[in-house]
Amino acid sequence: MNGVGSRITPIPDDVAEALARGAARLGPFHNRISWVEEIHSTNDVAMGLAERGEPEGCVVVANAQTAGRGRLGRSWVSPAGAGLYVSAILRPRPEAISLITIAAGVAIAEGIHAASGLTPRLKWPNDVYVGERKLAGILAEGGTAQSSMSYVVLGFGINLFATPYPADVATRATSIELELGRPPDRGLVLVECLTSLASRYEALRRGDVGDITAAWRARAAESLGRAVEWDVDGRTGHGIAHDIDEAGALLVRTEDGQARVISGEVRWRS
Repeated sequence: MNGVGSRITPIPDDVAEALARGAARLGPFHNRISWVEEIHSTNDVAMGLAERGEPEGCVVVANAQTAGRGRLGRSWVSPAGAGLYVSAILRPRPEAISLITIAAGVAIAEGIHAASGLTPRLKWPNDVYVGERKLAGILAEGGTAQSSMSYVVLGFGINLFATPYPADVATRATSIELELGRPPDRGLVLVECLTSLASRYEALRRGDVGDITAAWRARAAESLGRAVEWDVDGRTGHGIAHDIDEAGALLVRTEDGQARVISGEVRWRS
């Protein structure tokens, strides 16, 4: 891809073999995957590609990131060989953009389940957990290219293997290897996540919103019904999270009625 340039390296054999086996299920991502050993941020690179007109379905996968990031400007620790760090270019209809992160959360949880047998759960809007520890995160960033075509770069990071994380991360993070007690097949994880993302994205393009929100609710059942806090207009809101609406907003019961949370940080309480 133009813009990744000399950083592209051959896709490792184990990953290439998995991609070849799963090619028929990859939808728009088939034959559009670039691998780099180390990069500052897959999302930054994919956004640059989108700005220059690269088509929907282009995917950048890194073995390591030096400046990976998550939601709200947080860093995403991305050590070499420990995880999958992936960004895909999408060009959804404007009315579908609000559900991209909800659909992506469902897709990544489904992909991890298909590849490993684990049953991840979701926290709004798109954090992927096993138990009370985070297994994967998703970051969607959008813009409008010089051609006036809008785009969304959908980035996700999955912790594959046990690794020494910084102390502030180690208490909150887990990996597929830690949960299974054995190393996962990283190629299979990538294929299954991209396959599920292709399927959920196509459903979103068709307007099949109900299936996506229902699947999200099923995987978020342990989170819904819990007390939450969030910041809005310079104050802190409090309530009980109970659902999402058809635009992906979190619905919270408060003393004053129902609040609709559409962005920002939600702090979950026991």
